[in-house]
Amino acid sequence: MTDEKQKVRNFYDQIGWSQEENGLYQNARYEDLRPVSAEYIHKCHLRVNRHLAHEGKYLLDAGSGPVQWPEYLTYSEKYQYRVCADISITALQEARTRLGERGLYVVADIANLPFKQDAFDGVVSMHAIHHLPLSEHRKAYLELLRTLRPGKSGVVVNGWYRPLIARLTRPFIQLGRLLSGRPLLKESKVDIEGTFVDKMTPGWFKSEMTGYLDYKILVWRSLSPRILMNFINPRLGGKFILSIFYWLEEKLPTFFGTIGVYPLIVFKKD
Repeated sequence: MTDEKQKVRNFYDQIGWSQEENGLYQNARYEDLRPVSAEYIHKCHLRVNRHLAHEGKYLLDAGSGPVQWPEYLTYSEKYQYRVCADISITALQEARTRLGERGLYVVADIANLPFKQDAFDGVVSMHAIHHLPLSEHRKAYLELLRTLRPGKSGVVVNGWYRPLIARLTRPFIQLGRLLSGRPLLKESKVDIEGTFVDKMTPGWFKSEMTGYLDYKILVWRSLSPRILMNFINPRLGGKFILSIFYWLEEKLPTFFGTIGVYPLIVFKKD
């Protein structure tokens, strides 16, 4: 196991998937948990369901974590089993508390999956591939494709590196931090302190995956927790603003999938 992967495993085994006093995982502190953003985030989470087979025997959840959010459970509602593959043993133990006998739990590296070809009726991977070195991203996508049954679809959600919408809002966030006396944001690919993150850009993805993968780049969610918490105010029409933003994402999914923070990458196997 590489040093990067060992660092990821240690972080999630010891910290990231540890429950805190409020019943949430430590990793949840990187989400905007305010009521003003709840409906927008909820609807974004459910976008994954549109692109998976409605039913089947096995759904692969690659880099499953503990199946953290309630909406994530809906992805496998009509499947007989959800196969949770994760490098973190703690993640799989927590996933078992949510899925019980409807889950199968495998310690695995998503760039080297221990499953046979054409094994799954659906594949989903949420915020996991960016924990691999960039040199292994294409291999991970091809592993997901290899294990998917012909005629079926898979969905991957990750974050872009320095997406346009983040670059446009960053100067205003920096100004607010400067005026409030908080330290300025650092320019880094590592967004989560203590673990390894290596994100790709839309250009890198297209150059690496075109010809290898039949894919579409759509929008999962344009706005990061940082953008939400800095610009969406519940007393200044924040919920209404997010409803308009969600409507725009629905009308222009490829545009917002490319410039936004979190793309929803759908791939099919012929």
